Amino acid sequence: MPLPTVILPGYLENAIAYRQLEQSLQQLNFPTVTVPLRRRDWLPTLGGRPVTPILQQLDRTIKHTLQQYNATQVNLIGHSAGGWISRIYMGEKPYLGRGGVKPFLWEAHPLVANLITLGTPHISQERWTRFNLDFVTNNYPGAFHKNVRYICVAGKTIFGQRRPGSWLAYSSYQLTCGQGNTWGDGITPIAAAHLEGAENLVIEGVRHSPRSPGIWYGSAEPLKAWVQYLGSWQLLVILVGGRQRAEGRRQKSEGRKI
Repeated sequence: MPLPTVILPGYLENAIAYRQLEQSLQQLNFPTVTVPLRRRDWLPTLGGRPVTPILQQLDRTIKHTLQQYNATQVNLIGHSAGGWISRIYMGEKPYLGRGGVKPFLWEAHPLVANLITLGTPHISQERWTRFNLDFVTNNYPGAFHKNVRYICVAGKTIFGQRRPGSWLAYSSYQLTCGQGNTWGDGITPIAAAHLEGAENLVIEGVRHSPRSPGIWYGSAEPLKAWVQYLGSWQLLVILVGGRQRAEGRRQKSEGRKI
């Protein structure tokens, strides 16, 4: 029986945007639920303030999911900011955040079997997010918790340049990793989306958000690149058949670029 899976949306995003991904995973027999966030739930976190309200909703969702499926662990998928917020959730250090009054501690890494981050900026030069990300980096560098398997997925779609069509990507990459002329998913550069010690994947052609035009990390084809990490290899063979098994084995033998 596959572990239940919890999806944590990206910054300023709501759960509805992940309905297609949720349904795709359910069709592969992975019990899946998205943290029921609304866009207004992010408002208290604006301006670099603590992401405690999001962490509390994540905690409630995971605890409910564990009880519902009589499980001891979940797969946790964090899209964009949801990835580094998940790392705070797993950690052992009290989290206060800039302007916070009361520290919180979840220490939830024993509840997470696999953490998959999709287009997550694990570093940032942007002043509003740097405080939170520095907290994560300083306390939980790389694939910190040895009992958790980290899978970090990056997109190689747009090369940042100072010209029409790639100016937004350039600016976003510059704010994130300090270099605009690099590859990424249009928002997060590859250099920021990977962690030392993790299974680091690069998928060509995917855009950052489920609302982006074209395909994103949760679309049908890109999903094949990382869904195997949600369950055993043998289970994936049963779920998606021999053709995908052959493709997956070839990908693993040729490396991490997909």
